[in-house]
Amino acid sequence: MAILHDALPFKTWMDPRLSRLPGIQPLDPEDWLRVDEVYAQQMAERERLLAERPCAVMAALPGSEAAVDELFEAVTARLPALGFTAQSDGWRCPDGRFVACEGAPLAVLGRLVQEDLVLLQDGPDGHHVMTAAVLCFPASWTLSEKIGRGLPGIHTPVSSYDTNLGKRVQRLFDLIRPEQPLWRGNVLDYIDPALFQPRREAEKRAPDTERRGYIRSERQVLMRLQRTRAVLFAIHTYQVRRETLTPVEEAAFDARHRG
Repeated sequence: MAILHDALPFKTWMDPRLSRLPGIQPLDPEDWLRVDEVYAQQMAERERLLAERPCAVMAALPGSEAAVDELFEAVTARLPALGFTAQSDGWRCPDGRFVACEGAPLAVLGRLVQEDLVLLQDGPDGHHVMTAAVLCFPASWTLSEKIGRGLPGIHTPVSSYDTNLGKRVQRLFDLIRPEQPLWRGNVLDYIDPALFQPRREAEKRAPDTERRGYIRSERQVLMRLQRTRAVLFAIHTYQVRRETLTPVEEAAFDARHRG
């Protein structure tokens, strides 16, 4: 069953600030996690994936433990403001589930929040390296291929990620301050509404040429953790039926997609 939002909270292709790469904008420090109208449905899918395919949706390299622990502290500190209730050994979630704080911290976080959570840390060659992640809703990439890679390797084979953009992105990562998180948005069209859509680098994604499918957009947050200095890349996934776009939005999307 498709998990769909009522509407997209932003439309990157209609906003020059967001459509021009890398499209980074400042973010309210209190707004890096969200609970929206499909929280219960997305969390049910996350629970299924974490139970049935843990090795496909979760990975952590040796040396990432301190950053994962700090991320756990940062996420759980925000939960009361999002409608979660702390209990003696875990959290009561907005959908009524109880999540115990036991086991792998990444798995617990994956059961608590809608966001996929990716940690990147300084690498030996000057590039930030992906060291840990819980990634239940990949949009055409595979965690096992990307874990342990620096930013250039992570973005293989993205055609727009050339040397110039790569330097700009790395400089951006170097300059992120803990007190000032950032965000950007993206957009893709899909025929299949499944949220778990891993794809190997050699595979091509089939576009929605008949315009009968779905528009999927990610709210991507970049935030530096205070103690470990790791950078969090948090991904909140939104999806709507393509037919919900207005004619003007559809025409603009189609023009940009062709370009």
